[in-house]
Amino acid sequence: MLSAMKARRFPRRNDSASIRARQEALGLDGEVTAIDLSPFVSAQEMLTGAAVLPVAVVGPVEVSLGEYELEEPIGRVVEVGRAIERVFVPLAHTEGGLSASLYRGARAAADSGGFRTFVLRDRMTRASCFVCRSTEEAVSLSRFLEAHVAEMRRWLAERGEGDRTVSRHAKLREVETHVVGPMCHVLWTYTTGDACGPNMMTRNSYALNMGFVAERAPVKPERAILEANMGGDKKPSHRYFERGGHGKTVIAEVTLSQRTVERVLRTTLDDLLELSWAGTHGAVASGMQSVAFTPASAIAAIFAATGQDLGMVGTSSMAHGTGRRVDRGLHCSLRMPGLEVGTVGGGTTLPYARSWLELMGCAGAGKVYRFAQIVAAATLALEISASAAMATAGSENFFRAHHERGGLR
Repeated sequence: MLSAMKARRFPRRNDSASIRARQEALGLDGEVTAIDLSPFVSAQEMLTGAAVLPVAVVGPVEVSLGEYELEEPIGRVVEVGRAIERVFVPLAHTEGGLSASLYRGARAAADSGGFRTFVLRDRMTRASCFVCRSTEEAVSLSRFLEAHVAEMRRWLAERGEGDRTVSRHAKLREVETHVVGPMCHVLWTYTTGDACGPNMMTRNSYALNMGFVAERAPVKPERAILEANMGGDKKPSHRYFERGGHGKTVIAEVTLSQRTVERVLRTTLDDLLELSWAGTHGAVASGMQSVAFTPASAIAAIFAATGQDLGMVGTSSMAHGTGRRVDRGLHCSLRMPGLEVGTVGGGTTLPYARSWLELMGCAGAGKVYRFAQIVAAATLALEISASAAMATAGSENFFRAHHERGGLR
């Protein structure tokens, strides 16, 4: 059947007949094809089945959440309110011990007054490149672009009113150039509202490249490349670890009391600080684009449950954790420079994803900063618990968690 299907072309549409033809040609039946696929037909191409992940709900996570708005026209993030809340976090994964560990970290934080989170910055970038005939032309183009940012903002806004290929939700904030020989790399920097935004900023960057630059620049580049790899799109980089700029820059913190460290986390302040010292130097020695323990586990689980782009787990997991002894115990913080999340568009529109976002009060418009802060708090919860398990003598608790919950084969 499969060879016959290849001869007459594998169907690519997502109508019910094409879906069923693919299933039959591949010999698929049972769990992967049993569910109703109609809610997923717009989610991706050549839809054939579904993969189901178990979802745990962990909480309550006690956290002081900031309320934020963007200041126009520069797009600076401004805090306009703050409230302490108790939220429940969905985790889609098959990693034994993850849910229990994150819960333990959340319980330790609640026992010590809860987490506190802050949104510092909100930016998404598309890194284009113009190849010019000479370095002199590349420099000229660079100076022109950086001098005409306000004009480009107006140009995009006017286009967005009647041209559906341009997104009015992606607002140009800054333009940064980097000249290398005859190449003028350009970081088009946007805010994208409550959507993660890669599609809308791609459309607007293409419009700027092929419209504004082509029509108004003092030089005519030989080639325009929409994405030339200087950006932080799905590739961890030092620039975005240090400066942010591809997603929400968020910090979560908590001060753990000595009593909590000993009673809930089953370790000591000294053991945690020794682990922090060794782990930080290990990260530096390896050239790691992160100074953290296991942020990807929490982020991947939340992303999978809430319809986020899983290709962005790596970049969203860049993190810089700190631990410092203070009078009240141990102050812990986690800086996430590029948390790429959205509460509208993409996979967030799928029924299951929207339900889990609604559980956290994060579905729809006006919720993306809340969601980013909850992700950061949950990630710090896992960092605290996993670190405590590793900090015990010989890391025995970490071993036992994997031995008992990971299962032996």
